[in-house]
Amino acid sequence: MKYVAEFGAPELAQRLLDEIRATVTQPWTLMEVCGGQTHAIISHGIDQLLPESVELVHGPGCPVCVTPLALIDQSLAIAARPEVIFCSFGDMLRVPGSASDLYRVRAEGGDVRVVYSPLDAVELAAANPDREVVFFGVGFETTAPANALAIRTARDRGLGNFSVLISHVLVPPAIEAIVTSPDCRVDAFLAAGHVCTVMGLDQYEPLAQAHGVPIIVTGFEPLDVLDGIRRALGQLERGEAVVENAYPRAVQAAGNAAARATLEDVFETTDRQWRGIGTIDRSGWRLRPPYRAFDAAIRFAVDEITAPESERCQAGAVLQGHIRPTECPAFGEECTPASPLGAPMVSAEGACAAYYSHRRVDLRRREGTARANHS
Repeated sequence: MKYVAEFGAPELAQRLLDEIRATVTQPWTLMEVCGGQTHAIISHGIDQLLPESVELVHGPGCPVCVTPLALIDQSLAIAARPEVIFCSFGDMLRVPGSASDLYRVRAEGGDVRVVYSPLDAVELAAANPDREVVFFGVGFETTAPANALAIRTARDRGLGNFSVLISHVLVPPAIEAIVTSPDCRVDAFLAAGHVCTVMGLDQYEPLAQAHGVPIIVTGFEPLDVLDGIRRALGQLERGEAVVENAYPRAVQAAGNAAARATLEDVFETTDRQWRGIGTIDRSGWRLRPPYRAFDAAIRFAVDEITAPESERCQAGAVLQGHIRPTECPAFGEECTPASPLGAPMVSAEGACAAYYSHRRVDLRRREGTARANHS
C-alpha cells in the first residue's frame, strides 16, 4: 500500500496544483490515453481542481471500449458453439454486441468462463482435449506479452485445441491518428505508463518531434497524473515538444526486452478497426504465419462477420475527445451500466462508466430537467 499513500498525499497534490497555476498563461487541452488515468482523474476530481484554462479530454485508452462491434459479434458466435469453452477476462462479458453479450450466451447454455490469465485457458485446453478452448485476447501492448506467451506455450505443448480471438491495438498509431485529424484540439498527451513499461519510449519520440506535441509517460495515482499534467503544461509554455518519463519507478527507456522479443516472435502489425473511430493503419497485431493456426477467427471462420455501429451511441466522439460522456444525449438515460449502448459504459476503464460512477450530480441534474419538462 506504499504508493497508495505516498502518491495521494494532499499536501503534495496542493503543491503541484500551485505550480500548475503559476505556470499556465494561456488555454491548453491535454489528453490522457489510458482508461486507468481517466478513472483517477474523475474519481479524484483532478480536472475540477485545475485552472479553467486547462482542459482535460479523454482519449481511446480503454482497449475494451475500442474493440469493434464486429469482433464482439464474432466472439458471441464462437462462444455459442457447443464444442467451445470460451475464456475471457470478466470485463468483456457485459460488453454489448449487436443483439447480445457473453453473459447472455452463458445464460443460454454457452460454456463461457472468466479466467485471470491466458495461461489458465492453456491449462483448460490441456485438461479438456475433446473441447476447443478459445481465449479472447483483448488489450493494448500491456496484456499482449502474456497472450503471446500463452500461444507459444500451447504450440510447444502441442495443444491443437487452443486458439485466441485477437483484438490487440497499439497506442502510438492511435495518438498519430488523433493528432493528424483535421479537428484535433489536443496540445499534449499523457501516455500510459504500463504500456511503456513493456514497449519503452522509442515509438513516442518521433510522434513528439513530427507533430510538435509533448508526450508525458505517466502513472496512475493522483500525484502521478498531476505531475504529468505539470510537466506537459511546462513544456507547452516553454514551446517544447519532447517525450518525458514521469514514471521512472516502473518505466525504462528501452522497455522490457524479454517481453518485446516475445511479441516480435508471435505477432506482426496489421491494420485494425477501432470501435467508434474506424480503421487505423498498422495499429494492431495479428499472429505471424508460424502461429496462424492458433487464430480463432480463422479456425471458426467468423472473420467475415460484420456489424454496423449504433447510431445512438457516441462512443467514438467520446474516445476521440470531441465530447465528454455527459454530452452524449443517451448518457444516464438510454445508456447506463444496466443497459449500456456501448463499451465505455461497462468497461472498468471506460470514460462513460467513470462519469456515471463519480459524477452522479450530472445525472441528478438531467433527471430534474426531465421531470420539469414532463410536468
